[in-house]
Amino acid sequence: MAQTILEFRMEQNKHEAIAEICERLGIQTIEVPRRDYAQKIGALAGIAGFQREKKIYGGPELPAEMLVFSGMNSDQLDAFLAEYRACGLPVIGLKAVITADNVFWDVEMLFQELLSEHMKMPRK
Repeated sequence: MAQTILEFRMEQNKHEAIAEICERLGIQTIEVPRRDYAQKIGALAGIAGFQREKKIYGGPELPAEMLVFSGMNSDQLDAFLAEYRACGLPVIGLKAVITADNVFWDVEMLFQELLSEHMKMPRK
């Protein structure tokens, strides 16, 4: 399975920095458009066995940016995050690794779960 990062609602400067980092690390990036938010995460990441559905998302844009990591081991994830921090870009609060559960969720479901978890985290 290819190492992939799904980007949601990313500002152009962050997208460009992420794309540059990923090119150096051999990671594919996919900017997910709002119309695809009704798709399952597995389909968006190109995971075998997941097909795109004939659904077009008609809801609002996500209120915050989000990254989803697919096919990356912990070393690859750590390398990406270290490179991202080294660029000095603002933190992206909502990040997830695709799991056996969330692979079946649509974008909005994953976003809501991440937001809920993020809000429960202690602040520094």
